Amino acid sequence: MSAFQMNLVPLQEPLGFIKVLEWIAAIFSFATCGGFKGKTEILVSCNGTKNETVTATFGYPFRLNQASFQSPSSVCGVDWKRHVLIGDYSSSAQFYVTFAVFVFLYCIATLLLYVGYTNLYRDSRKLPMTDFVVTVVATFLWLVSTSAWAKALTDIKVATGPRIVQELLPCKQSPTACHFGSVTSMGSLNVSVIFGFLNMILWGGNAWFVYKETSLHSPSNTSGSHGQGGAAPPPGI
Repeated sequence: MSAFQMNLVPLQEPLGFIKVLEWIAAIFSFATCGGFKGKTEILVSCNGTKNETVTATFGYPFRLNQASFQSPSSVCGVDWKRHVLIGDYSSSAQFYVTFAVFVFLYCIATLLLYVGYTNLYRDSRKLPMTDFVVTVVATFLWLVSTSAWAKALTDIKVATGPRIVQELLPCKQSPTACHFGSVTSMGSLNVSVIFGFLNMILWGGNAWFVYKETSLHSPSNTSGSHGQGGAAPPPGI
């Protein structure tokens, strides 16, 4: 077996293989959320005139209260730039994306450790235990961050949907008539939530394999050597 093939052996074991899956899932998590850009449109008319489109563009980190409306002209004499969407969901979105990026970097570091320093990892008591603690904490944080982001996404869909017609002040004043037009599909954001919970499952399952590498599960080498090297006592003693 070549040296290259020996280095790839840890990746063929559950510990390394699942870490690769965690690395890939983390990429999809922050990419599908952090790279999103969309817009919502309403149709505005005055006294039965032709409908004009007024658009508000939004995206990560979803500070909707900074997303102002834009129109090609002063529709109905309203300065639409002074009106914005409602809500600020940046805390949940940034927490989710930032944590996913940290997980991505941690997976790279641990993969390098598994592949390049396998013996060091397995002969050490501290490294597997540290890896186990990080894995358990990461599982919990995936649950928290994904749940918070899922709730924020639900609110974002409401804030950029037909409800905005009821919230905009110009739409409540005659002779302005507003109708909801469209909003960008948020399928990629739905995918980010799915990958968030998938990450939680991966990290939770991987906790068992990491636990098996710790001293809590495996007896120490010293104890093992004593058990095997000692001679059996004579019967009757």
